[in-house]
Amino acid sequence: MTIATPDWVKHAVFYQIFPDSFARMVPQHQQWLLDVPLQAWDAPPNVQEYKGGNLWGIISQLDYLQDLGFTALYLTPVFQSACNHRYHTHDYYQVDPLLGGNEALWSLRDELHRRGMRLVLDGVFNHASRGFFQFNDILEQGPHSPWIHWFEVENWPLSAYDGSLPAHYKSWVDNRALPQFNHRNPAVREYLMRVGEYWISQGMDGWRLDVPFCITEPGFWQEFRQRIKAVNPEAYITGEIFGDARPWLDGHQFDGVMNYPFGEATLAFVGGDRVQLQHLPQDGFRPTPPLDAAGYGHAIQTLLHRHPWTIQQTQLNLLDSHDVARVGSILGGDRPSLILALILLMTFPGAPCVFYGDEVGLMGVHEPDCRRGFPTPDQWDRSLQSAYHTLIQVRHRLEALRTGTYEVLLTDGLVYGFGRSLGDRGAIVVINGDTEAQSFRIDLSPLADIAPGAWSGGAIAYGDENISGWDLQDSQIAGTLAARSGLIYATP
Repeated sequence: MTIATPDWVKHAVFYQIFPDSFARMVPQHQQWLLDVPLQAWDAPPNVQEYKGGNLWGIISQLDYLQDLGFTALYLTPVFQSACNHRYHTHDYYQVDPLLGGNEALWSLRDELHRRGMRLVLDGVFNHASRGFFQFNDILEQGPHSPWIHWFEVENWPLSAYDGSLPAHYKSWVDNRALPQFNHRNPAVREYLMRVGEYWISQGMDGWRLDVPFCITEPGFWQEFRQRIKAVNPEAYITGEIFGDARPWLDGHQFDGVMNYPFGEATLAFVGGDRVQLQHLPQDGFRPTPPLDAAGYGHAIQTLLHRHPWTIQQTQLNLLDSHDVARVGSILGGDRPSLILALILLMTFPGAPCVFYGDEVGLMGVHEPDCRRGFPTPDQWDRSLQSAYHTLIQVRHRLEALRTGTYEVLLTDGLVYGFGRSLGDRGAIVVINGDTEAQSFRIDLSPLADIAPGAWSGGAIAYGDENISGWDLQDSQIAGTLAARSGLIYATP
């Protein structure tokens, strides 16, 4: 079977935004937003109050994002909801008024597309909310509601708010605020399919699917893919899967998943025993135990052999997200570890995804703390921001880092090296995770498509300050790499 995935994703660099906490701007015609009581922007976030970030605010920051090199946005849910994270959907066809409503989303879409950028929305199709019309009707009408079979009602009366009484309906992880759809009901299935189709027909560039593993109805995601791709074959479909995603990446369902295993392995390698385990949950994302270069190479090879190459190129690679502690906090604020992780993120096959604020040093432990307000410029870590900018630009400049093959070339202690090759062009990446400078020597012959002489005309694309004793011969490169530093060398 030939598997087709969106070509644009292979070249994209994503920026994930939690809209309530990124940026706020109130246009003249929506001044009523100024009267909404809000939590202080720099106050610790919680799950009840709103900080008031909106889509107009995102539009106001597009110059900033584009200058850094980001080409696509993934937004956590934007639809009408009664919570700041908006995973409690009230209306799948209405953007939350606090975010600016549908008008603001149209404006964001248009401005992104004018810049050649893309927009991916968050699809929460496993569960809705107590305020979702059909469920609310059940609460009001009881067994007389025409929507009773849209959800998993087990007994009467329903108790949607009083935890001392049995709920009598199924909800996601037994959270009464999140009644779970009955996906066996053809009407529910058709409703959700049409929601997916509608927003793609309105110019959205894809869906990130929330907890898709919870929808077990046979054929659901296969039909979803068929119908979305019928509207736009280049629409991106990526799912929230924490572990082995092979059941969903067979070419019939998703184009990729949030590649948490990549992040786990990468942080275990660059962070080692610096990883702050107390900030990590007992399940899901957990980069432990520490890995040496051989262990990291094995983990990466396992990932690369797990999926077809065209799927690997559209994985959504990440180091953190709105669901886990921020990468800076996971690494205990250790700058060298963070830079090494960033090098590996920007040079791995698939689309790198950066969580808002990571690029300026925003910290935060497990949710909701990881959803802090984007800091004011006086609080930015400018040198870290510069590293993000530089490495994103290197990825854009070197096509081999986006779509080239991946070959592990060196695993020696904490020194890891690999090559990316595309036709007669390529790049070599070397990471020294040791606390002391280390010498290395890499044989280039495994990159057989690149003539040995082609390397001699290349240049160091990143990390020239980290290398000494540089020696480049026809079939080998060698040198001494400074402690806990990295290097990217590329052909012309």
